[in-house]
Amino acid sequence: MASRTATKDIITLRGSAAIVSEFFGYAANSILYNRGVYPEESFSKVKKYGLPLLLTQDDGVKAFIANLTAQLTEWLESGKLQRVVLVIMSKATSEVQERWNFSIETDGVFDVLAYTDKDLAVPFTWIESDPKLIANPQMVKLHSFDTKIHKVDTLVSYKNDEWDEQ
Repeated sequence: MASRTATKDIITLRGSAAIVSEFFGYAANSILYNRGVYPEESFSKVKKYGLPLLLTQDDGVKAFIANLTAQLTEWLESGKLQRVVLVIMSKATSEVQERWNFSIETDGVFDVLAYTDKDLAVPFTWIESDPKLIANPQMVKLHSFDTKIHKVDTLVSYKNDEWDEQ
């Protein structure tokens, strides 16, 4: 009996990658809803992990998030992903309004570099970008979680209008 219980507490790299990827899918939905990026009526409530979560019903956004989580899973399983940043920009000016920074630490099995390795083949659905930094941001560190293989820390940077010179 004791060995069955001990086995239940072990998580594999693949299982950890799936948990972290799923977290990002829910986090993206939550951010898009709570920050009003898409209309409230385009989300529906589901219960997951004992919590009410809002998920987009827009087919395009659902497909984007599905592609995102699939790619994150692949990179997490290979140990090549260190950070995911969700950027909210003004549609009118393309000015960065918020920058949600999710840092990922992987246990000492892997060598960790910033973002992804340069030699990593990037799928055609992804494009390279500048880091979309906010000048003089206001930053808030949120709770982290750990799967024993991956640790995710979250930091959100907000545009701080008080610092703007006018």
